[in-house]
Order: sequence, then structure tokens, then C-alpha cells
Amino acid sequence: MSETRNLFTRQSDTYRANRPTYDPALIAWLAQQAPDLALAWDCGCGSGQATTELARHFRQVVGTDVSEQQLAKAERAANIDYRCEPAEQTRLADGSVSLTLVAQALHWFDLEGFYAEVRRVSKPGGLLAVISYSLSEISPEIDALVMHLYQDILGPYWAEERRHVEQGYRTLPFPFERIDVPPFNLNVQWDLPRLLGYLESWSALVTYQSRHGVNPLDPLRERFREAWGDPATARQVNWPLTVNLGRVS
Repeated sequence: MSETRNLFTRQSDTYRANRPTYDPALIAWLAQQAPDLALAWDCGCGSGQATTELARHFRQVVGTDVSEQQLAKAERAANIDYRCEPAEQTRLADGSVSLTLVAQALHWFDLEGFYAEVRRVSKPGGLLAVISYSLSEISPEIDALVMHLYQDILGPYWAEERRHVEQGYRTLPFPFERIDVPPFNLNVQWDLPRLLGYLESWSALVTYQSRHGVNPLDPLRERFREAWGDPATARQVNWPLTVNLGRVS
């Protein structure tokens, strides 16, 4: 747990500034499936990218994370309560949660403990939604550079748990009644500096830089510029989302 906390504490500023927010259409659809809109729990919320979207639909949202630094960067709202608590042990009341959301964080949890906590806090008909996404899709030339950075340069520096994200969590247990989810994508319009900032928020890049004292993205910047064109030009960046949705009780 401490390793996970430290991993994201080191990059809290970059993470908050450069991570994309989640598809509002997906969050709205999940809210429609919930038994009511009383309370949503964003578990492993980081700096609140999904929490703020949940707050547009639910009367109250609790966001929990083990990194106080990440939580400190999260956008505030009157109906959001951020708490520094582990996924497996929270102060949420029994049978109180309509929707539990885990966005790109399930691989860091002790699943047995987390699933027990989800069962404890979920109200009848409550849902668990687990969202993940892997590499972006922009253009063949840019995608090849992103893959080169991701795999060839940073491959050994990713946490071992990263493979679960690459697999869309398909190999992890999900002991709940599954609900079919229509396809959703995460789409943003970014210029080149925004994309490079996102790449610098990768945990493996932060680990590489801390070990070697150099930024592994620096030698690739000119190649990215050549592939992108005018750095100020906005391009569509797309991440296909994998959503595992289950009815807890």
C-alpha cells in the first residue's frame, strides 16, 4: 500500500493537470442504471477526474484514495466528500451506496477485501462499475511513438499490476451479476504540449526519471513534433473504454 501511495504522490501535480476527465455520457448512463441517486462512491479517486462527473448526477459523492497529495489537488464541490482511506476499509455506512465506481485503479486493490467492502456498503440493487483504458489512439505515426515510449523505453519500469489494465481487467475476478454496457470512448481535443504532459504523468516515466535523473521523453520530443505538425494544432485523442458493470445485491 505504501508503494502505491508513494508512486502517485510523486506525480500529483502532473497527474491532476494532465489526466483526461471521464466521458460524461458514460457517467450519466451509469447514474441511470443505479437504484437511486443518493450516494456514489469513487474508490481510488486520485485527483477527482471521475468524482466531479459523478457529482453532477448524485446528491452526494464520496471519493477515497490512499494519497493525501492526490486528494489535495482534487476539484471541490459542495456535494463531494474526499477521504484518505483505503479501498478495503472505509467509513461509509452499511447499505448506503447506490453506485461504486473504480476508474483505472482496481489493480491496486486487495480484491478480496475490496469486494467485501463493496458488499457491505452497497444498498439493495447497488452497482459496481470498473472502468479502464490503455493506450491512446491519435494517428499511426503518433501512436507508434507512444508505443515506443510505453513498451521499448518504459517497459521494465511499469508496476507489475499494469498488465491488468492492458487486459481490461479480464483476468481479475469479478464476482457480481454482470450487466451489459454499450460501447463508450474517451475523446479529447489536445494540442501537442497537452499530450506530452499526459505522457509525463505516466507512473513508469516518473519511476524512470527518479532512477536515472533524466526524462526519457526528451529524446523523442522532436519526433513527436514532426509527426504532429504545428504543436498548437488540436488533434482528437481517443481511448476505447472497458467497463465492467455488476449488480452487487
